[in-house]
Formats: sequence, C-alpha cells, structure tokens
Amino acid sequence: MQIDVIVPTFNRAPVVSKAIESVLKQTYKNFNLYVVDDGSTDNTTEVLEIYKSHSNVHILKQKNFGVSAARNFAVNNSSAPWISFLDSDDEWLPNKLELQIAWLKNNPSIRFLHGEEIWMRNGVRVNPKAKHAKSNENIFERSLDFCLISPSTVMMRRDLFVECGMFDESFIVCEDYDLWLKILIKENIGFTNEKLTIKNGGHDDQLSTKFVAMDYWRIKSLVQLYKNQSNDLSAEKKEQIKNVLLKKSEILLPAYLKHHNHKVYNEVFSMLTSIQLFSAGSQSRS
Repeated sequence: MQIDVIVPTFNRAPVVSKAIESVLKQTYKNFNLYVVDDGSTDNTTEVLEIYKSHSNVHILKQKNFGVSAARNFAVNNSSAPWISFLDSDDEWLPNKLELQIAWLKNNPSIRFLHGEEIWMRNGVRVNPKAKHAKSNENIFERSLDFCLISPSTVMMRRDLFVECGMFDESFIVCEDYDLWLKILIKENIGFTNEKLTIKNGGHDDQLSTKFVAMDYWRIKSLVQLYKNQSNDLSAEKKEQIKNVLLKKSEILLPAYLKHHNHKVYNEVFSMLTSIQLFSAGSQSRS
C-alpha cells in the first residue's frame, strides 16, 4: 500500500521539524511526504530546505490560503491511492502507519480509518475528558456536537476524499469537522484504539485557541449538510442535526445580541430559518 502523507504548515518553524522527523522515522516506509508551506513569513523555508535531499520528501509552497487549501493542494499534487494527514504541531508514533496498514488489510472494505492519540498540553501529558473519548459508537450523532476525529490519526482512500468534496476552503476552522460529517453520512469508517499520534496543544497559534465562537462554523456546516439533497439524510439523522443546531443556537444567538454583533446574529438566524428550525418571526433580530 502506497501512501501520500500531507503536512500543512504556517509559521511553525520551531516545531515543524518534529512532525517531519516523526514521519521519516516510521517503521513502514512506502510513503511520499508532501509538506506544504502555506505562505509562512518566519524561517520555515530555511527549516524545510534541509529535507529537500530526501527522495520521498516533496516541499510545496503556496500563498497563505489556509489549512484546507494547503491540504487540498498537496492532494492535487500527489497520486497515491491512500492519503494520511499530520498537523505540523503534532507528531506520529513510530509505528503509526504500520499499525493502520495491518488493520486495513484485515478490513479491506474500509476506506477511512482513525485512531487514538496521546494528548500533551504545554509539554505535560493530560487525559481527555469523557466527551472526547474516541470510538465508533454512535459516531455520527456524537460528532455533531464537536469534532471527534483527529486529522493526524486519519488514513483514507483518495477516491473517498474526492467523492466527498475534499476540505471546504471557505472554512478557516472546523474544516475537518465539516468533511468528516460528510463522510460519516455515507461511509462505514474504521477505528483502532491503538495510540497513533501525539497531539500537542496549549500553544498560542493553535487554531482552536485563535478563533472564538467555533460553533458559528459548526452551525454553518450542519445547515449545509442538512440542505444538501444529495446526502439523502434519514429522518433520524435530520432530527439529530436539528437537535444539535437548536442547542448551539440557544447559546450562540444570545451571545451575539449581548455583544451587539447584529450582523452575524442575522446571518446565523437566517441560516437556521432556512431549514425551518425557527420561523422568520420567532425571534427578535434587533
């Protein structure tokens, strides 16, 4: 099985080498590594220069279009039937690819596999909360609230990635949440409880730290998911989506009013009325 490994990076010169080295140290060697410099303004170019001598390492560069565009750019410039993602602030354990390939060979019908990770925050190991527990149990319903699949643990078929539209480049955050839900609607996915990656958190440039109101993007994703007729959602899944939208709106909309952010309030309210979650006159928008 040949794999293309995709690592997008932006201004992470101090840490990107750890991510790259964790790929190069894999016990499974049949891969090509694509590192996409997403318009970095620090010394990332110099850091990446030393890896150009590796025959299976490809350094790509683009303007700063965001993580979704960077991942898509790498996929479009690669060709292996399997792709695997690694965020540039995370690291793979040495047998990550080997474990996943063994699992997939035993489950040949599965086109998407994710797994467990070790959480580190500011260099200290922490235990995830119960709500973040990884598994495939009720995975679609549980993933509606927030993302339960870490990109750095994912291995998937290229054809599935393309079928589901790749990452939505209009999403500056929650792009993984959005794509995984599109996949979960139509696909039975695999899960291994083996630890595959080290997830490093707590740093200032982490996207989940930089952007507030992540639920704005989750609501946008869920409304699009609901309205896309090609998804052929069951009545049960439609109800599950509406329940989560209602819960999120009850927190987000009052917050927008409290902070006098009427423009975004009206935008979110309009999205929700478009799927009849609210009637047009059910809430004040002033």
